[in-house]
Amino acid sequence: MNNANKHHERIAKMTFASVYPMYLEKVEKKGRTKEELHQVIEWLTSFDNQKLQDLIEKKVTFETFFQNASLNPNAHLITGVICGYRVEEIENPLTQQVRYLDKLVDELAKGRKMEKILRVA
Repeated sequence: MNNANKHHERIAKMTFASVYPMYLEKVEKKGRTKEELHQVIEWLTSFDNQKLQDLIEKKVTFETFFQNASLNPNAHLITGVICGYRVEEIENPLTQQVRYLDKLVDELAKGRKMEKILRVA
């Protein structure tokens, strides 16, 4: 198994619940709110607050998390570099979806306007 496959497998098995507190801390440290974070997550995945809380409590993996998501049709508009990878060039669909979420959280923390983050025309 090459390094890329190990990387994809590691992301797939990571739990959303283990990463969520880091997302929240990152945005709150920069003056954004939990509600704004949830708005961004809901835009990408269609998960409302109740469903999101349920997935956190069940400690689902990112693989299960995105299997249950209805990805926003405009998700392909998320571009740029996150964690050293250009998100639009990531070939593994699950890894790309996780990096979409990372990119949105990053944009929120950097103070980008919500309509820009949510790719509103």
